[in-house]
Amino acid sequence: MGHGHTNQVSAAGKNKKPLMIVFCLTFFYLIVEVIGGFWTGSLALLADAGHMLTDVAGVGLALLAIWFAEKPASPERTYGYYRVEILAALTNAVVLIFISLYILYEAYERFKNPPAVQSAGMLAVASIGLVINIAGVFILRSGSKESLNMKGAYFEVLSDMLTSVGVIIAGVIMLTTGWYYADPLISAGIGLFILPRTWALLKDAVAVLLEGTPSDVNIANVRDKLSKIEGVAEIHDLHVWSLTSGVNALSVHAVLADGAEHDDVLTRVHEHCVKEFKITHVTVQTERDGFASHETHI
Repeated sequence: MGHGHTNQVSAAGKNKKPLMIVFCLTFFYLIVEVIGGFWTGSLALLADAGHMLTDVAGVGLALLAIWFAEKPASPERTYGYYRVEILAALTNAVVLIFISLYILYEAYERFKNPPAVQSAGMLAVASIGLVINIAGVFILRSGSKESLNMKGAYFEVLSDMLTSVGVIIAGVIMLTTGWYYADPLISAGIGLFILPRTWALLKDAVAVLLEGTPSDVNIANVRDKLSKIEGVAEIHDLHVWSLTSGVNALSVHAVLADGAEHDDVLTRVHEHCVKEFKITHVTVQTERDGFASHETHI
């Protein structure tokens, strides 16, 4: 049986400092926005705070993933601590779904009787948020081209920047026209914006925990390519799953063609999985024709 590990070089690890700066900025503004939301009576600010929470959680998860990825595997945790990121993402998704539903409920109540909002204060708080989000976008933009982990954090901040623009628009409308329906209207829009993103996060986390085939892997293509490798007569018992986002594992049984050498085929299959399919953890079992009849799972 052949077993291969490649040491994954973390591009996100090189961007730990920018991530920490953005995390501190967004966490600071989250506190400011919650206080500002209650002070001004603006549901839009509180809704945006819920959206900002997704940014803080997203950037925090990126940092958490880097920190845990640096921890060595142990006899009790042979794959290390990759799954902590997924468990945190699952918890984050469930909490955010309830937050989004509450925002939508509160927006509905305010549509029936919109309260007065301190529009000037709301506008000031949202403007601070826009500046912080613009800074975060510029800080993370270069790193987002190197790492999926960084790209996720980058899109979190970018989407919140757009939401801050929506809150500012609501503040301007209420300040100039006194039309307070703008506050629950923008709030509902933010709640609806959060829900599909959160649902996608929840599905992705559950898919990883159920060890489903990663969405970026075409299992039929993998099987076809491996079957065509020199010295391989047949491929079976092929499994591909994720340890965490961007870190995939593969196990496969390769039946040797007549005259094929075990070491040669093992090397070819392993290298193909690592280079062609970007698999981090590869386990290959080579066997002669007929051995599969002894196996319980094919």
